[in-house]
Amino acid sequence: MKPRIGVTSSARGGWRSFMMHRLALWRAGAKAVRLVAGRGTPTDDLDGVIIGGGDDIGAEFYGGAMLPDVRIDPERDELEFELLEKTLPTDLPILGICRGAQAINIALGGTLYTDIHEVYEEAPKMRTVLPRKRVIILEGSRLHEILDCSPCKVNALHHQSIDKLGEGLKVVGRDQVGIVQAVEGEADRFLVGVQWHPELLFYAKAQQRLFRALVESARARMRGETVFAEGAPGIDCADGKGA
Repeated sequence: MKPRIGVTSSARGGWRSFMMHRLALWRAGAKAVRLVAGRGTPTDDLDGVIIGGGDDIGAEFYGGAMLPDVRIDPERDELEFELLEKTLPTDLPILGICRGAQAINIALGGTLYTDIHEVYEEAPKMRTVLPRKRVIILEGSRLHEILDCSPCKVNALHHQSIDKLGEGLKVVGRDQVGIVQAVEGEADRFLVGVQWHPELLFYAKAQQRLFRALVESARARMRGETVFAEGAPGIDCADGKGA
């Protein structure tokens, strides 16, 4: 079985990102279906979804303050939140990447830090596609089981991050200054969000395992099965310790 995985991207220039996702999903045994604003949200024939990275999410969706020097894509915001509204109540496997992890959090009632450097003043102003950031993955979490690394070296292309956690999510990854880098759902389904871009780390086996896990979850759903057992412990957002 070859699952069909929908991948959201920007209508302008998003084809580059989509091609990287397409490669990662092809290697994992799935077919990528590009989802862009203006073409509807065909969830009926999809076996999984990736909410991809890109421009900032409009601050009106989470009650934040809009910064003057950021790019937003209102049409894409509408597409992705409509898609999440349809898919989150189901058992469809969902992977959120960078902006996508933030969108999942907002759709579940969470909020964002508009600029991490206003909150985490000691955080280095790192912006690189290379794996130069160290992320601690919670041992015993589903993501830890998938990646099999902690700390994991990842890239960093974001200046926003999760603040208030959405309902039904738990934090399973933070960087060295405490910024949330990964979340996963508490329910018995594949719902994972990562703040980095695994599609750009195509040479890293751990990151390819993330796409493989998504695809295997999609295949299991096609067979009427589940992949994950009941949830693992989370990290308390206040102090970063295991719950």
